[in-house]
Amino acid sequence: MLEEDIGLSKEIANLLTEHNYQCDVVGNVKDAQYYFDIRNYDLLLLAWPASTPQTRLNIISEIKKVTPKTSVIVISERFDKESEIEALRSGADDYIRKPLDNDVLLVRIEAKLRFGASNIIEIEDLIINPEEEKIIYQNNEIELKGKPFEVLTHLAMHKDQIVSKEQLLDAIWEEPELVTPNVIEVAINQIRQKMDKPLNITTIETVRRRGYRFCFPKKID
Repeated sequence: MLEEDIGLSKEIANLLTEHNYQCDVVGNVKDAQYYFDIRNYDLLLLAWPASTPQTRLNIISEIKKVTPKTSVIVISERFDKESEIEALRSGADDYIRKPLDNDVLLVRIEAKLRFGASNIIEIEDLIINPEEEKIIYQNNEIELKGKPFEVLTHLAMHKDQIVSKEQLLDAIWEEPELVTPNVIEVAINQIRQKMDKPLNITTIETVRRRGYRFCFPKKID
């Protein structure tokens, strides 16, 4: 959630937590972009105050390029029709005017998450289903569970991008400060042993001193 109003952001965060949603709260676009670089989100609540220029909406297209399945709901105190049209044309999936009705907000969120695009990743013969923790390659199911599966999924969702160990820790482990970066190496090794070698494929490549990149389809010579 991107909302500058501290009081309102706390109120919405508490509301979402009470209804079993996990959320992060930021007060500026820079912090929002940072979190989207290290984590996967199903939905963004984007505040668009009357005092904030239209360029605030540019973050929507940036997010959709990287994670097109992320829904965006713009929350605004602008009541003119033109602003709503501008937000929707910028890629927003919904537009809600302030002051907020919590019941309406929850229903809108539920609708977007219910009818939003599937999180299933399909690349050629490889299918990754995060919801069912299932991987299928050439119609055969691959046995990869737990953190290795989550690491693979996160990298696949950020295909062709270099993701550092620190970003993987922040995105996947609930308390990253309590684990060492070695757990990433262990997870990557599990992916290569249980998936890449048996299937004669490469899904993840190591970028020296920078991190890892999902590179499938890349055949092993």
